Amino acid sequence: MKINFIGGAGTVTGSKTLIETKDSRILIDCGLFQGLKSLRELNWDPLPILPSTIDCVLLTHGHLDHCGWLPRLISQGFKGKIYCTAPTKSIAKLVLLDSAKIQEEEAYKANEEQYSKHTQAEPLYTIQQAQDVTSFLKVIQPNTPVVVANDITAVFESSGHIIGACSITLTLEGKTLVFSGDIGRDDDVLMFPPTKPTMADYLFLESTYGDRLHPDLDVKKELETLINTAIEQKGTVIIPGFAVERAQSIMFLLWQLKTEGRIPNIPYILDTPMGANALHVFLENLQWHKLSVNDCHEMYKMFTIVSEFEETIRIIADPQPKVVIAASGMVTGGRVLSYFEHYISIEKTTVIFVGYQAEGTRGRRLLEGADEIKIYGNYYNVRAKIFQIEGLSAHGDQEDLLNWLSALKNIPKCIYLVHGENLPADALRIKIQDRYHFKCKVPLMGNEIEI
Repeated sequence: MKINFIGGAGTVTGSKTLIETKDSRILIDCGLFQGLKSLRELNWDPLPILPSTIDCVLLTHGHLDHCGWLPRLISQGFKGKIYCTAPTKSIAKLVLLDSAKIQEEEAYKANEEQYSKHTQAEPLYTIQQAQDVTSFLKVIQPNTPVVVANDITAVFESSGHIIGACSITLTLEGKTLVFSGDIGRDDDVLMFPPTKPTMADYLFLESTYGDRLHPDLDVKKELETLINTAIEQKGTVIIPGFAVERAQSIMFLLWQLKTEGRIPNIPYILDTPMGANALHVFLENLQWHKLSVNDCHEMYKMFTIVSEFEETIRIIADPQPKVVIAASGMVTGGRVLSYFEHYISIEKTTVIFVGYQAEGTRGRRLLEGADEIKIYGNYYNVRAKIFQIEGLSAHGDQEDLLNWLSALKNIPKCIYLVHGENLPADALRIKIQDRYHFKCKVPLMGNEIEI
């Protein structure tokens, strides 16, 4: 059996792991590369094998870095099934449609304003190609064995990362392979703790926060302080948020703070075309999260939900203090760029990052103290105050990842650390070896192993 790390190795984006047996080919996740240009350019490259030869895709969850390349896979000949949970199907449809819409809009803008280096800028995929993915998505129930290919059984178990997110256990050729997907936190605001694996011959574990612990601080208090300080200065607060789950976590905390009278009665805005639709996903999948039906409705009532860009322009032009949650979370695209064009050079503006910022993204550069950022071909001076609340990340930290391994009843033959930059992955490798004495390796992108 061969395992090929096509993406999501040495980086936190572009997750794609290919399993090849004598009879079958299975792809775990099919994500989009984000961040560094050298990574983003890989999105245009073909896979090392023909998509038509892949039997199925197993999707751990619906974030863009795990599902965002599916339209390309299908347009290049993939004919199999894409297995996922019901919430993941709903989320993936929203995320892919939003991604395609942004790509079409940005290609159009680049051509209109002539800042593309290409003669004709083109989207990576179109809205129609994103919509074509839906018919391939096959819903499976969690905790239920499903035969996905020749004598290969898969079990999806909740990983606590976002709604519908799962780890996947594969049984094939007498071996048990566990793919973590993204692991959530043991004490997440909205999600239940992840289910721990009990048996694994080979385990493929994410390592996003493999070298750090989330600060043991009151995130609600942090959010309260930052917002009140900004509003006292008559400034605007911009929270780049992943439209699914992190946005809802922030909304939930803001709703609690406002209900408790701890933040002022000002406009609170969710500016993402996916925002209203994401509410339906939460309402239809109550068993996947901690919110009640009433919580969901009351929380959303507090926010102005923006879907049309004309409304975005009106809100940007309004000088009154406000709090805006806008995608994308790493400032790689989406409505948040329009807010940044206007507000990033204003000293009274406060930007609060609440999720991981991958290498090469605008979010990472801002956290590292960039004096200027480039948006749509233009440079903007950074005068806004930049903060990060690490305690609101949807990813487990080093201790959460180590704890996830604690229920194993056997000694794995090897643990491979994926979905992490090299330093965090290597730090986690050392910790795993010290605590559990498990054999542990950090594969590089393009590596192929035999097991």
